[in-house]
Amino acid sequence: MKTIIPAAASLTALMFIAACATTPEIAGDPVAVGPDFPPALVELNFKSHGDRLNGHAYLAEGEGPHPTVVLLHGFPGNERNLDLAQDLRRDGFNVLFFHYRGAWGSEGAYSFTHIIEDVASATDMLRANTETYRTDPDKLILIGHSMGGFAALEAAARDERIACVAAIAPADLGAIANAFDTDPASAEGFSAYSDTLQMLAGLTGDTAVAEIMANRDAFDVGALAPKLSGKSVLLVAGDKDTSVPPDRVHAPLVAAYEAEPGIDLTATVLSGDHSFSWSRQELIETVLDWADGCR
Repeated sequence: MKTIIPAAASLTALMFIAACATTPEIAGDPVAVGPDFPPALVELNFKSHGDRLNGHAYLAEGEGPHPTVVLLHGFPGNERNLDLAQDLRRDGFNVLFFHYRGAWGSEGAYSFTHIIEDVASATDMLRANTETYRTDPDKLILIGHSMGGFAALEAAARDERIACVAAIAPADLGAIANAFDTDPASAEGFSAYSDTLQMLAGLTGDTAVAEIMANRDAFDVGALAPKLSGKSVLLVAGDKDTSVPPDRVHAPLVAAYEAEPGIDLTATVLSGDHSFSWSRQELIETVLDWADGCR
């Protein structure tokens, strides 16, 4: 396993590190853009189990085919990590961003089972439209944040053709189900919060809690380790994350994946809250460095 450990250093040491570090830099804007295949933002929609999902694609410059990231948002999806999408495109990756069934205007009803299915529909769409989106069908990469991290791990475990998956502060619904058992007040709080999410059509607090409890084994992302064997996995946590505390989610997940020798695991804890509000650059550099090995 490759582990990235934030350094604590004096001001002098930090100045030396700043002068000498070899951390990968964010790719700059191109000096010139070719006329035939320029970078582009393409609005799109595609079907998942009969419902239309809204999204858009950031297309990298050049004829391709390009490695392509499916970027997955969380619950409900306020933090979309589109700064990461832009930097991935500058670095030569296409990026597909979309909303799950029932989320933010996409058709259908929102559920946790549906978001896993919708990721599979997204990868199917990309593989069926390689020329349209200049996509390499054998180099699709799943990157998700929070509930999107949960969906990325679940979908990658079900798709043998996905070789790389990154989970940024991922939710573990199996662990959440266990927490509901031991702390009923947490279930009540989750239910009450879910009832406020009017942007998620078809979701209620009662249905959200019931789905988690009914699928605790299937939604246990730690148990996915054998199905992730042979894949490159990046796990990122924020040390000040109160939504997905690293000691309760990240650490057990790292231990479970370390125990599976077939997983090429990179794990790190960055300074940050659940959205990495004050460490966006460090988060982006961490993801870009890992993704470079997925080309």
